[in-house]
Amino acid sequence: MSGTLRWYERPALACAAAVLLLGAAWALASWALGFSSFPGPAAALRELPAILLDPNAVWAIAQSVGRMFAGYAWALLFSIPLGLAMGRSRAAYEVFYPLVSLSYPMPKAALMPILMLWFGLGSFSKILVIAMGVSLPVLYHSYQGACRIEKKLVWTAQAMGMGPVARLFRIVLPAALPEILVGCRVGVVMALIVMVSSEMIARQEGVGNLLFTSMDMAQYASVYAVILILAVLGFVLDWLFERVRRHLTHWADTSGGSALNGP
Repeated sequence: MSGTLRWYERPALACAAAVLLLGAAWALASWALGFSSFPGPAAALRELPAILLDPNAVWAIAQSVGRMFAGYAWALLFSIPLGLAMGRSRAAYEVFYPLVSLSYPMPKAALMPILMLWFGLGSFSKILVIAMGVSLPVLYHSYQGACRIEKKLVWTAQAMGMGPVARLFRIVLPAALPEILVGCRVGVVMALIVMVSSEMIARQEGVGNLLFTSMDMAQYASVYAVILILAVLGFVLDWLFERVRRHLTHWADTSGGSALNGP
């Protein structure tokens, strides 16, 4: 393996190339189609200062981000312990696996109308559906991390007189941490996707309401500007989380973060 990074393995160059490529494709498609509902990137970029300087728009974005992080935190508190339990306990696996396997293929945003009937149109139903969307990838990777722990480590800890709680925090959790954080990284992106989807269904506040209000008023450049803001937000959150993940698991193999590893 060569120690020299290819250009696309350098984050700054890869990001710049992706932005230029997507921007050029966007501009070309907008020019070729000529739809008023499909403005070019220049028009969307001109709308960004107006949105970012509008207190109502900034508050809507802040509300959405707050709900996203609340749902994300709920998911972690529920999914990590359950995934570790399923990976280390046959009884826990047999009890919870049928429920997990049934809920896995179900689109979580599709549950939003039911949650709206039960809990109303407020933040709670949106936070709950975000937590449901994030839970499954985090639970799956926590389970995989717990399953891959070397049995010799657990046997050695037992032979040394270490109790179940001590084994959990000193053996199981550290050994499973790299895989858990992979699931948490996937969960960040899922939280953003489900957050926007839920707010598009329950249009009262947040980014989803901002998008549809702009579309209803035929402010198409603003629609694409909000989408750009969401894209940048997702990119920044994913980048920050990957930095944290690499720092916390510097002793482990962190090359599995991308599914597009070239030859």
